[in-house]
Amino acid sequence: MRQITTDLLMEFLSDHEPPCISLYMPTHRNHPENQQDPIRYRNLLAEMENSLRQKYPTVKVRTLLEKFQELARDDRFWNHRTDGLAILSAPDTFEVFDLQRTVPELLVVADSFHLKPLIRVIQSADRYQVLALSRHEAKLYEGNRYALDQVELMNMPSTINEALGEELTEPHETVSSHGGSVAGGAHAMHHGQGSKKDEADIDRDRFFRCIDRGILEHHSRTSGLPLMLAALTEYHAPFCAVSHNPFLMATGVMKNPESLNLEQLRVEAWRFVEPAYLQRLAKLSDDFLAAQSRDLGSEDLAQIALAATAGVLALC
Repeated sequence: MRQITTDLLMEFLSDHEPPCISLYMPTHRNHPENQQDPIRYRNLLAEMENSLRQKYPTVKVRTLLEKFQELARDDRFWNHRTDGLAILSAPDTFEVFDLQRTVPELLVVADSFHLKPLIRVIQSADRYQVLALSRHEAKLYEGNRYALDQVELMNMPSTINEALGEELTEPHETVSSHGGSVAGGAHAMHHGQGSKKDEADIDRDRFFRCIDRGILEHHSRTSGLPLMLAALTEYHAPFCAVSHNPFLMATGVMKNPESLNLEQLRVEAWRFVEPAYLQRLAKLSDDFLAAQSRDLGSEDLAQIALAATAGVLALC
């Protein structure tokens, strides 16, 4: 799943060569409901083609439709859907987003992208991330109250071999003999330079530091989402000791994430996220009521539009 961030949306707010195509549709995770998804998608493509042909030559229309049509033929793509699909396409870009909430079916062909459904996703108060961590591998998930899906790790390693490579600590010992050569029957004595456990812990901590740095730089800072650690109990303290991630939650799932399926992991994570979610909702409500008492907030869209036109901040 592609992570949706404010920075990414800003890229789509910038100028792009038209036409800018924004396609949204609800999708389904399970059979048999998901059997209708590719059919509805192809219907949207037919609508898109008709719209494009009214303004653009056949050759350009054919080029614009190519990647959309490739998806229409991709059975694996349609067999692994989430709750919603968004595609933003222009001559210089083509991005597919899996959404963890349903969206109304919508096709917009214009000179700029239609981003309101994605902005609503960004503003959702119940979003969070889970770092599933073992001694040798890390996976990142993003979820809400209803779903949890794996996020593609960007510009960072996911395994200890990728992170440390040839720098993995190797057990090393020196051997000396006393009373003659080993071949002559003398006793060989092994002098260990640090136990294997010590060396393994060094590698673990170096791996954890690498993962913490990558998650912070490429995911937490860009998303701003709370991050929960899911790992065996003995890994929580070592990871927290090396972590510099301000988004890391104080509580986490103290179980082996590999022993849990996605739904089980979501249930475990939401137990800790829900109190923070309810607290955030309460604060948003309090902020709105405070703004409303100062005539800086309203639930009336017409009133908000007038206030915005007059340069008055409106909260809703």
